[in-house]
Amino acid sequence: MLTLDQINAAASVLAPVIRRTPIVASRVLSETTGHDVWLKCENLQRTGSFKPRGAYYRIANLTAEERARGIVAASAGNHAQGVAWSATELGITSTVFMPTNAPLPKLVATRAYGAEVLQRGATIDDALVGAREFAEQTGAILIHPFDHIDIVAGQATVALEILEQMPDVGTIVVPTGGGGLVAGIAAAMDLLGKKVRIIGVQAADAAAWPASLAAGKPIRAESMSTMADGIAVGLPGEVPFAHVSKLVGSMLTVSEDALSRALLLCMERAKLIVEPAGAAGVAALMTYPAEELQLEGRVCVVLSGGNVDPLVLTHVVAHGLRAAGRFLAVRVTIADRPGGLSTLLNVVSASGASVLDVVHSRTAGKLALDEVEVALTMETRGPEHRASVLTALGDAGYAVVNQD
Repeated sequence: MLTLDQINAAASVLAPVIRRTPIVASRVLSETTGHDVWLKCENLQRTGSFKPRGAYYRIANLTAEERARGIVAASAGNHAQGVAWSATELGITSTVFMPTNAPLPKLVATRAYGAEVLQRGATIDDALVGAREFAEQTGAILIHPFDHIDIVAGQATVALEILEQMPDVGTIVVPTGGGGLVAGIAAAMDLLGKKVRIIGVQAADAAAWPASLAAGKPIRAESMSTMADGIAVGLPGEVPFAHVSKLVGSMLTVSEDALSRALLLCMERAKLIVEPAGAAGVAALMTYPAEELQLEGRVCVVLSGGNVDPLVLTHVVAHGLRAAGRFLAVRVTIADRPGGLSTLLNVVSASGASVLDVVHSRTAGKLALDEVEVALTMETRGPEHRASVLTALGDAGYAVVNQD
């Protein structure tokens, strides 16, 4: 188990190189939960996530002989960048295995930070197999993304900063993959004698922790399909599990829709770019009633990373708009005669919706000779307005197929 001396040692080593990330208030989440909610912006950390805290401290503790052998790691992106940056800062050669579907910006950034990148398999676990084989063949030191006491100690420094910035924090909500971050935060609070409720959050479609905690040991997740690649870890680590099983109050899951809406909220209301994994804590506060969350006192939500592919961001924003009732896509069959399309658009205009896209087709589906199918994409002002647009189209006599 982690000790306070180890956490303090990590803080001392990291102080000259790691940013003290800010916390910002979230009025919308405070109103939603009835608690004072603040966001810990680790998305603004070096390399765009909390990962360099653990990676740098782990690598800094290597002996001269181990440093000479070089290091190897496996990651979908954030740990990869943290390891690459840390190794370059410390003058050590690094090799990083990444899944073949790793986001291109994370892959490019990892190379830019100085690592040799090799791609292996479709998941972090596949990449980790490749990294272990490389370590055995070359003697390189494996820098595990979460399952090492030095990694957990480095991530625990997030908790020390939170306590400096929010001395009266009562609840901390933490995105959770392998468990290094939530374990470190929970351990630090416990060792410092702080009675703080810790809530871990996973993507529902890549959640190994609930079953693992129920079984009393790490259990591999049955599915791994989520946009939140930063927390898509199939098997919790032994070191994090020892801490999480004893010290974390709840481990919750959130849907892909919730992750999309959370990312959108961070952009619109907090003006922060956060990746889907980094927004998992926000998604939990938006999904669960405050009574179910059992929030205590002031709440700090860790935004664990901001390294999102612009193409993914575009997709997620559209998904978030749809999930929030601000995006409506329908197919409508109209008569194929002059004025048919303009009549339909007049109904839409009168309803207050803004048309984003129109596709007019005479060959779609089972259309009669005198029919045309129109695919409409519209911007709406929320669920109630969205429903009123659909009602207006129905009242005007149109048969509408909702494509959402």
